[in-house]
Amino acid sequence: MIIKDMYPPPKHQDDNINHMIEVIKTYPLATIISIKNNTPLITHLPLIYNNKGKLIGHIDIYNPQAELLKNDNDITIIFSGPQCYISPSIYTTTQLPTWNYIKVHLKGKVNTIENKNLLKQSLIDMTTFLEQPDHKYVLEPNNPRLDKNLDYIKLFEIEITNWEGKFKLSQDKIPKDIKNARLELIRANQESIKNFLDKVLNI
Repeated sequence: MIIKDMYPPPKHQDDNINHMIEVIKTYPLATIISIKNNTPLITHLPLIYNNKGKLIGHIDIYNPQAELLKNDNDITIIFSGPQCYISPSIYTTTQLPTWNYIKVHLKGKVNTIENKNLLKQSLIDMTTFLEQPDHKYVLEPNNPRLDKNLDYIKLFEIEITNWEGKFKLSQDKIPKDIKNARLELIRANQESIKNFLDKVLNI
């Protein structure tokens, strides 16, 4: 009898919701995916995980996906943590090249909240969250630019129905090589950001 390996491999799955919440809070820019007429609509927006266990976001009313963020429609959300190529040269044992990454895949039901006062407060709350820990900018309730833009933004919330943590971090290696892969993930992300910006920004 041939026993097929499970996919995704259990060693690369993390079912700890607290770990997934930490990804959401640290990397809040989400990829949100809806389906209309068998065609995916995709938007990248920051989402905030609130104390009721729901995701809160805001979308431009002219975004075609806005009309789908209501009526308990199904939605898929992806949060992306750090990722990088892992060269076998970093290991103390013989290995093959691979790619390490952290992702959180969620499914949920989405609804629009038609309340301008809640929309306004939600925008203030999101700014407060994103400004931490230094809070160098405060979005004041009486900001005229804020009031002017409320007519062009939709507030929505997502009730999460399924969690999946994908943490591929060389867990199948010996402890020293797992540590080396962690250090490489840190080094590569710090270095690649600078190199990338140097190439694409003419500043």
